[in-house]
Amino acid sequence: MSEMTGESLPELEPVASLDAFFHESMDSALAANKVVLDDHTAHYVVSLLTLFSRSEALYELTPEGPAIRPLAGMLADAVDAQTEAERNTTLQRMGDVSLFMAGFFADGLRSAVLDIDYYVYMGGGAYRSLSVHLRRNFRGHALCDIFVELSEKFQDMVDILNEMRESACAMTDENLLRTYELWLRTGSRRAERMLKQSGVYPLARVRSHSKH
Repeated sequence: MSEMTGESLPELEPVASLDAFFHESMDSALAANKVVLDDHTAHYVVSLLTLFSRSEALYELTPEGPAIRPLAGMLADAVDAQTEAERNTTLQRMGDVSLFMAGFFADGLRSAVLDIDYYVYMGGGAYRSLSVHLRRNFRGHALCDIFVELSEKFQDMVDILNEMRESACAMTDENLLRTYELWLRTGSRRAERMLKQSGVYPLARVRSHSKH
Protein backbone atom coordinates (compact mmCIF):
# COMPACT_ATOMS: atom_id res chain seq x y z
CA MET A 1 0.00 0.00 0.00
CA SER A 2 1.19 3.50 -0.70
CA GLU A 3 1.85 5.93 2.13
CA MET A 4 -1.13 7.92 3.38
CA THR A 5 -1.33 11.57 4.13
CA GLY A 6 -3.39 12.74 7.06
CA GLU A 7 -6.25 13.53 4.69
CA SER A 8 -6.51 10.54 2.38
CA LEU A 9 -6.26 6.77 2.12
CA PRO A 10 -4.16 4.94 -0.46
CA GLU A 11 -5.66 3.44 -3.55
CA LEU A 12 -5.40 -0.35 -3.54
CA GLU A 13 -3.62 -1.41 -6.70
CA PRO A 14 -5.32 -4.45 -8.26
CA VAL A 15 -3.74 -7.06 -10.51
CA ALA A 16 -5.86 -6.88 -13.66
CA SER A 17 -5.90 -10.63 -14.35
CA LEU A 18 -7.55 -11.37 -11.00
CA ASP A 19 -9.83 -8.34 -10.73
CA ALA A 20 -12.55 -9.66 -13.04
CA PHE A 21 -12.41 -13.09 -11.39
CA PHE A 22 -12.96 -11.68 -7.92
CA HIS A 23 -15.71 -9.36 -9.17
CA GLU A 24 -17.63 -12.26 -10.69
CA SER A 25 -17.11 -14.50 -7.67
CA MET A 26 -18.23 -11.80 -5.26
CA ASP A 27 -21.33 -10.94 -7.28
CA SER A 28 -22.39 -14.60 -7.14
CA ALA A 29 -21.65 -14.88 -3.41
CA LEU A 30 -23.53 -11.66 -2.61
CA ALA A 31 -26.57 -12.92 -4.50
CA ALA A 32 -26.44 -16.35 -2.85
CA ASN A 33 -26.27 -14.81 0.61
CA LYS A 34 -28.78 -12.03 -0.14
CA VAL A 35 -26.29 -9.39 0.98
CA VAL A 36 -26.50 -5.91 -0.54
CA LEU A 37 -23.22 -4.02 -0.76
CA ASP A 38 -22.54 -0.52 -2.03
CA ASP A 39 -20.60 -0.53 -5.30
CA HIS A 40 -17.73 1.45 -3.79
CA THR A 41 -17.45 -1.01 -0.90
CA ALA A 42 -17.56 -3.99 -3.27
CA HIS A 43 -14.81 -2.42 -5.37
CA TYR A 44 -12.69 -1.90 -2.27
CA VAL A 45 -13.02 -5.54 -1.19
CA VAL A 46 -12.25 -6.85 -4.68
CA SER A 47 -9.16 -4.63 -4.81
CA LEU A 48 -8.16 -5.88 -1.37
CA LEU A 49 -8.44 -9.52 -2.43
CA THR A 50 -6.44 -8.85 -5.55
CA LEU A 51 -3.77 -7.00 -3.58
CA PHE A 52 -3.42 -9.74 -0.96
CA SER A 53 -3.11 -12.38 -3.68
CA ARG A 54 0.51 -11.20 -3.71
CA SER A 55 2.17 -12.61 -0.62
CA GLU A 56 4.47 -9.61 -0.23
CA ALA A 57 1.39 -7.42 0.32
CA LEU A 58 -0.03 -9.67 3.05
CA TYR A 59 3.15 -10.68 4.89
CA GLU A 60 5.69 -8.41 6.56
CA LEU A 61 9.41 -9.13 6.63
CA THR A 62 10.71 -9.96 10.11
CA PRO A 63 14.08 -11.29 11.36
CA GLU A 64 12.44 -14.73 11.50
CA GLY A 65 11.11 -14.43 7.95
CA PRO A 66 7.80 -13.35 6.37
CA ALA A 67 4.96 -13.15 8.90
CA ILE A 68 1.63 -11.46 9.56
CA ARG A 69 1.84 -9.07 12.50
CA PRO A 70 -0.58 -10.11 15.28
CA LEU A 71 -3.72 -7.99 15.47
CA ALA A 72 -2.96 -7.03 19.07
CA GLY A 73 0.36 -5.64 17.88
CA MET A 74 -1.35 -3.64 15.14
CA LEU A 75 -3.81 -2.23 17.67
CA ALA A 76 -0.93 -1.17 19.91
CA ASP A 77 0.75 0.47 16.92
CA ALA A 78 -2.45 2.41 16.15
CA VAL A 79 -2.80 3.58 19.75
CA ASP A 80 0.86 4.68 19.88
CA ALA A 81 0.88 6.26 16.40
CA GLN A 82 2.59 9.63 16.25
CA THR A 83 0.56 10.95 13.32
CA GLU A 84 -2.98 10.71 12.00
CA ALA A 85 -1.72 9.13 8.79
CA GLU A 86 0.19 6.42 10.66
CA ARG A 87 -2.81 5.61 12.85
CA ASN A 88 -5.22 5.43 9.91
CA THR A 89 -2.86 3.26 7.86
CA THR A 90 -2.53 0.82 10.75
CA LEU A 91 -6.28 0.66 11.40
CA GLN A 92 -6.92 0.07 7.72
CA ARG A 93 -4.41 -2.77 7.53
CA MET A 94 -5.79 -4.27 10.73
CA GLY A 95 -9.28 -4.37 9.24
CA ASP A 96 -8.04 -5.62 5.87
CA VAL A 97 -5.94 -8.44 7.31
CA SER A 98 -8.73 -9.49 9.68
CA LEU A 99 -11.26 -9.69 6.86
CA PHE A 100 -8.93 -11.61 4.56
CA MET A 101 -7.84 -14.09 7.23
CA ALA A 102 -11.35 -14.73 8.55
CA GLY A 103 -12.73 -15.07 5.04
CA PHE A 104 -10.11 -17.26 3.40
CA PHE A 105 -8.48 -19.09 6.31
CA ALA A 106 -11.53 -19.82 8.45
CA ASP A 107 -10.77 -23.55 8.74
CA GLY A 108 -7.31 -22.89 10.12
CA LEU A 109 -8.60 -20.29 12.56
CA ARG A 110 -11.13 -22.72 14.05
CA SER A 111 -8.28 -24.80 15.45
CA ALA A 112 -6.17 -21.81 16.48
CA VAL A 113 -5.93 -20.21 19.92
CA LEU A 114 -7.55 -17.06 18.52
CA ASP A 115 -10.57 -18.17 16.51
CA ILE A 116 -12.66 -16.48 13.86
CA ASP A 117 -14.70 -14.51 16.41
CA TYR A 118 -11.56 -12.67 17.45
CA TYR A 119 -10.83 -11.60 13.87
CA VAL A 120 -14.43 -10.48 13.36
CA TYR A 121 -14.32 -8.42 16.56
CA MET A 122 -10.91 -6.85 15.91
CA GLY A 123 -11.46 -6.25 12.21
CA GLY A 124 -14.90 -4.76 12.61
CA GLY A 125 -13.64 -2.54 15.40
CA ALA A 126 -10.68 -1.34 13.34
CA TYR A 127 -12.90 -0.35 10.41
CA ARG A 128 -15.32 1.38 12.80
CA SER A 129 -12.56 3.42 14.43
CA LEU A 130 -11.10 4.29 11.03
CA SER A 131 -14.45 5.58 9.80
CA VAL A 132 -14.76 7.85 12.84
CA HIS A 133 -11.31 9.35 12.29
CA LEU A 134 -11.85 9.82 8.55
CA ARG A 135 -15.10 11.68 9.07
CA ARG A 136 -13.14 14.51 10.66
CA ASN A 137 -11.60 15.72 7.39
CA PHE A 138 -13.09 16.61 4.01
CA ARG A 139 -11.26 14.09 1.83
CA GLY A 140 -11.62 11.29 4.34
CA HIS A 141 -15.35 11.91 4.68
CA ALA A 142 -15.86 10.61 1.15
CA LEU A 143 -14.22 7.30 2.08
CA CYS A 144 -15.54 6.71 5.57
CA ASP A 145 -18.86 5.28 4.33
CA ILE A 146 -16.94 2.30 2.91
CA PHE A 147 -15.49 1.49 6.31
CA VAL A 148 -18.78 2.10 8.10
CA GLU A 149 -20.42 -0.50 5.85
CA LEU A 150 -17.55 -2.96 6.28
CA SER A 151 -17.71 -2.61 10.06
CA GLU A 152 -21.48 -3.11 10.14
CA LYS A 153 -21.41 -6.05 7.71
CA PHE A 154 -18.11 -7.62 8.74
CA GLN A 155 -19.63 -11.02 9.55
CA ASP A 156 -21.61 -10.92 6.30
CA MET A 157 -18.42 -10.18 4.38
CA VAL A 158 -16.65 -13.08 6.08
CA ASP A 159 -19.53 -15.24 4.84
CA ILE A 160 -19.11 -13.83 1.34
CA LEU A 161 -15.40 -14.62 1.23
CA ASN A 162 -16.08 -18.09 2.62
CA GLU A 163 -18.64 -18.60 -0.14
CA MET A 164 -16.10 -17.55 -2.75
CA ARG A 165 -13.50 -19.94 -1.34
CA GLU A 166 -15.79 -22.91 -0.92
CA SER A 167 -18.03 -22.53 -3.96
CA ALA A 168 -16.49 -25.59 -5.59
CA CYS A 169 -16.35 -27.74 -2.45
CA ALA A 170 -18.90 -30.38 -1.51
CA MET A 171 -20.53 -30.36 1.94
CA THR A 172 -18.87 -33.32 3.66
CA ASP A 173 -19.89 -34.53 7.12
CA GLU A 174 -16.83 -32.79 8.57
CA ASN A 175 -17.69 -29.54 6.81
CA LEU A 176 -21.29 -29.85 7.98
CA LEU A 177 -20.14 -30.09 11.60
CA ARG A 178 -17.83 -27.11 11.17
CA THR A 179 -20.65 -25.13 9.60
CA TYR A 180 -22.94 -25.93 12.52
CA GLU A 181 -20.24 -24.91 15.01
CA LEU A 182 -19.74 -21.66 13.10
CA TRP A 183 -23.48 -20.93 13.23
CA LEU A 184 -23.55 -21.59 16.98
CA ARG A 185 -20.71 -19.13 17.61
CA THR A 186 -21.53 -16.34 15.16
CA GLY A 187 -25.11 -16.74 13.94
CA SER A 188 -23.79 -16.58 10.36
CA ARG A 189 -26.68 -16.35 7.90
CA ARG A 190 -24.63 -18.17 5.28
CA ALA A 191 -23.92 -21.03 7.69
CA GLU A 192 -27.64 -21.28 8.49
CA ARG A 193 -28.51 -21.37 4.77
CA MET A 194 -25.94 -24.11 4.11
CA LEU A 195 -27.24 -26.17 7.03
CA LYS A 196 -30.81 -25.94 5.74
CA GLN A 197 -29.68 -26.92 2.24
CA SER A 198 -28.15 -30.04 3.81
CA GLY A 199 -31.36 -30.85 5.71
CA VAL A 200 -30.27 -29.44 9.07
CA TYR A 201 -32.58 -26.80 10.55
CA PRO A 202 -30.86 -25.04 13.48
CA LEU A 203 -33.09 -23.65 16.22
CA ALA A 204 -32.67 -20.09 17.46
CA ARG A 205 -33.13 -21.18 21.07
CA VAL A 206 -30.21 -23.63 20.73
CA ARG A 207 -27.84 -20.85 19.71
CA SER A 208 -29.20 -18.56 22.41
CA HIS A 209 -28.61 -21.28 25.01
CA SER A 210 -25.06 -21.85 23.76
CA LYS A 211 -24.08 -18.30 24.67
CA HIS A 212 -24.61 -18.89 28.40
